[in-house]
Amino acid sequence: MTKTHDSNGLHGEMRILESATEEIRKDLFTDAFAFRPLPPLGDGHALVRRAPWGLGRYTRWLPHAIVVGFTGMVVLGTLSVSTSAGVILALFAGIPLVTTLLRPVGAWWLSIGAAFVSAVVLGAGPWTPGGFVSHLAVMVIVTLRTRPRLAAEMWLITMAFQVFISVARGSGLHTDVFEMSVISGMFLFVVAAVRAMRESKQQVAEQVAVTEVERSRRTVLEERTNIARELHDVVAHHMSVVAIQAEAAPYRVQDTPPELAAAFATIRENAVAALTELRRVLGVVRSENPDAFAAPEAPQPTLADLDALLANVRSAGLAVERVTTGSVRPLPQGVELSAYRIVQEALSNVLRHAPGATARIELSYVLGGLGLRIVNGRPDRLAKPSPGAGHGVLGMRERVTMLGGEMTAEPTDDGGYEVVAFLPVTTGGAAA
Repeated sequence: MTKTHDSNGLHGEMRILESATEEIRKDLFTDAFAFRPLPPLGDGHALVRRAPWGLGRYTRWLPHAIVVGFTGMVVLGTLSVSTSAGVILALFAGIPLVTTLLRPVGAWWLSIGAAFVSAVVLGAGPWTPGGFVSHLAVMVIVTLRTRPRLAAEMWLITMAFQVFISVARGSGLHTDVFEMSVISGMFLFVVAAVRAMRESKQQVAEQVAVTEVERSRRTVLEERTNIARELHDVVAHHMSVVAIQAEAAPYRVQDTPPELAAAFATIRENAVAALTELRRVLGVVRSENPDAFAAPEAPQPTLADLDALLANVRSAGLAVERVTTGSVRPLPQGVELSAYRIVQEALSNVLRHAPGATARIELSYVLGGLGLRIVNGRPDRLAKPSPGAGHGVLGMRERVTMLGGEMTAEPTDDGGYEVVAFLPVTTGGAAA
């Protein structure tokens, strides 16, 4: 049993080692010298947007200018050292830095190669001052340009390289190697942490945006479901009336011709069949149980019920005024229902988001349909956080779109909010 556990543990450790080796190979060896130019800053970047005097197009190249300027400082600092190999060491320090703009991982390998040549061929030690600064800057840029994981991989290989060079030269491990390892590790840890934090914030922002889109889509679907439920009641009522009238019509006429009686019977059969199919198709959205239609449905509200709605909101503390213009007439039930729901949702939004504000409802009966305007003033105190999704306007738009109307919903100049909608009614489409 002990041997089995030891064997399983060994295999597990081997798999972990193989996985780590594979990740390092993908990060530092696969397409290491691939062409990956550093892109300029985007138009939405804060530095580009805030650049004065129309310098935004030049500010886009600020990261490139910083890298080139820092490279020049390192090269000049290396040339200032009076050695016979000063020019070569300056090139070894500058070329990898500039290469990070085009081939980041390849630049790191160039920096390692330059350190190897300067140590073995030129006898300059594992690192010259300029070489160490250049290599550290290369690792920082590579970490910023790729992924935080590369920071640990580059640091481990760099530390192993330092130990190898020191031992190979016979100088043994000395404090410089330890100090450089600690300094570079601290720098890379901070840079990797900042990069990881920035990526996390970006992912959170993207997730929030996706969630908002999904929430809006779900709200639209829920509102369409509510509309389908209500329209089911409206259409079912009318079809029931057609069936009843078609059944009773032959008894209202003496000596009804057989052809007329057969026509009424056909009308009734078609109305009943349509009502059955309507309940079967649209009834699914009313409940998880499609058979929950035995009980009669409550009548859907119309504009005649606005007085009761206004009484309820007034009792809740909202001062609301109603103004009606035009010739009041009955409208198709779907239009009246949608108009009622729009007013109801708008007033609910005032209660939730504008406490202490006054509201005004305007109904305009015109030749081509019905105009709605619900406007409220500035609230006199902050609104409490609402547990709702905050997408009531989407539901209103769905109802207006269903009827082929138009709607706007936007803040007013005095700090209030205004909802304006027009619900078209075709000629002869008024309810009987």
